[in-house]
Amino acid sequence: MAVLDRSHDPALTSWVASARGHADFPIQNLPLGVFSPPAGPPRGGVAIGDDIVDLAAASKAGLFKGEALRAAQAAAGPMLNPLMALGAAPRQALRLRLVELLEQGSPARADVEPLLHPAADCVLHLPAHIGDYTDFYAGLHHATNVGRLFRPDAPLPPNYKHVPIGYHGRASSVRASGEPVRRPNGQRKLADEAVPSFGPARNLDYELELGLWIGGGNAPGEPIPIGEAGGHVFGLCLLNDWSARDVQAWEYQPLGPFLAKSFATTVSPWIVTAEALAPFRVAQAPRPDGDPAPLPYLLDPQDQSQGAVDVALEVRLTPVGGLAQRLAAGHATDLYWTPAQLIAHHASGGCNLNPGDLLGTGTISGVTPGSCGSLLELTRGGRDPITLAGGGTRRFLEDGDEVSLRGVCRRDGFISIGFGECRATILPAPAGAA
Repeated sequence: MAVLDRSHDPALTSWVASARGHADFPIQNLPLGVFSPPAGPPRGGVAIGDDIVDLAAASKAGLFKGEALRAAQAAAGPMLNPLMALGAAPRQALRLRLVELLEQGSPARADVEPLLHPAADCVLHLPAHIGDYTDFYAGLHHATNVGRLFRPDAPLPPNYKHVPIGYHGRASSVRASGEPVRRPNGQRKLADEAVPSFGPARNLDYELELGLWIGGGNAPGEPIPIGEAGGHVFGLCLLNDWSARDVQAWEYQPLGPFLAKSFATTVSPWIVTAEALAPFRVAQAPRPDGDPAPLPYLLDPQDQSQGAVDVALEVRLTPVGGLAQRLAAGHATDLYWTPAQLIAHHASGGCNLNPGDLLGTGTISGVTPGSCGSLLELTRGGRDPITLAGGGTRRFLEDGDEVSLRGVCRRDGFISIGFGECRATILPAPAGAA
């Protein structure tokens, strides 16, 4: 587990004015990503307030040495995979050196200031090449809510509390925040329809999730022990695994999600590192009485005592031509499995994870209607439409709607940090495909 150091000091401030009191990116965060400045190719950078530190330029300027230089050079290109492959020590050294460069009173300010780019002038990209993407189903309340819609007497499958359920998603359609999502065409059949038809998805939905970026991987056939699995987390992001519910309902039996999920997944472009999250690690919620204990390969005392992450989450909808409103507020502590358990299970059969692989937690919902992480739950499968702040209703998403996810970590005695936006607007389905 990441440990506390001077980079987490709440008294630490930056000479970058916008970082002081910044909702997402104070000096205590320093998330990593890939950006393009107004003139130049994509490269690795670090968010600080409303600016981005150019790691390639900082390396050439001689601002790093040793392990910090090794990390900065690995992050200087158009993808962070080389940095992810280095493991935790170089990343930690880079973080501590960045604090020295950016803290109030730093003698290096005059050298660093010309290397900052206003984020508003830059384009943010996917931070890594995603070789593989896996989406889990670790949100207990989401699984229960959805199960009740279709199986009121037995909402959870019998394996749910024994094994982290997941499926292999489509890495090629993962997109960075801000890129629009086109409504997919698909084959669908509602209960009152005699035969299926093909056309634009009618029940388009979002899913509120966290994404886990893998750092160091494992060799084929070699599992990752649960006590070591947390160390394979490079960092976290927000993730929206868009879902065409009507397509999904028709196609998912017997093998699970396919085209209903593969058309788009949106992630926030900044990766909040494992080190930045250290103050916000908490104990995994105790399992209710009667629930089975995890099998030994999924059970580690340290992971149970500090393997969960305290992230407050929310979903906002801005309907086309309308007012933005919050639809739901959830919490990552409602996940039934820890990130380490998801990784240990993923590798337990011999699957090799690689630097830059992405794992979704599954939809995160709480026990109240206001904490539901999808419209499927909020509207009870579309039967109870929600009323919009500016008038009108929604069963599912309409063309022109914008969905934005936000996440923030808070804890008394520490500075809050956030993830930035995970946002996309729905475009109409391609014409002429039906």
